[in-house]
Amino acid sequence: MPLFRRLPKRGFTNPLKQRYEAINVGELNRFSADTVVNFAFLRQAGLVKKKDAKIKILGGGELKVSLEVEAHAFSNEAARKIQAAGGKIKRIK
Repeated sequence: MPLFRRLPKRGFTNPLKQRYEAINVGELNRFSADTVVNFAFLRQAGLVKKKDAKIKILGGGELKVSLEVEAHAFSNEAARKIQAAGGKIKRIK
């Protein structure tokens, strides 16, 4: 019996799965007020490592400055906190 038939086959990796780099709202406090926070800005700041990554903003922490945030996805809590701080959200594709 060949080796590949003897070894157990487990799991499945979906090649179409959306993978995001997660950034918490609290990490955005380092930027000054009324700044447009987009992919290039986050990459320059060192919050995003991969050059072709998609960004998801999560609701961890508190936001104290008003920012205009552009990302691929937002959690409901993150969107609420950004808008409560006087900022704007923009979903990009």
